[in-house]
Amino acid sequence: MHVLRHTFAISCIESGMRPKILQIISGRSNIGITMNLYVHGTDDEKTKEVQNIENMLKII
Repeated sequence: MHVLRHTFAISCIESGMRPKILQIISGRSNIGITMNLYVHGTDDEKTKEVQNIENMLKII
């Protein structure tokens, strides 16, 4: 059951669900628990964000 909950939560975050909404749906009492357990930066996400920063700096 734990693995199913974890897989569901990770899938929700990866699909763009806000962590606060996931906290409510999953029944966690603290947003910190949700953030620490389910919100992780993947290498692809890091690369995308760095590219976004580079693009913003090119405008300046």
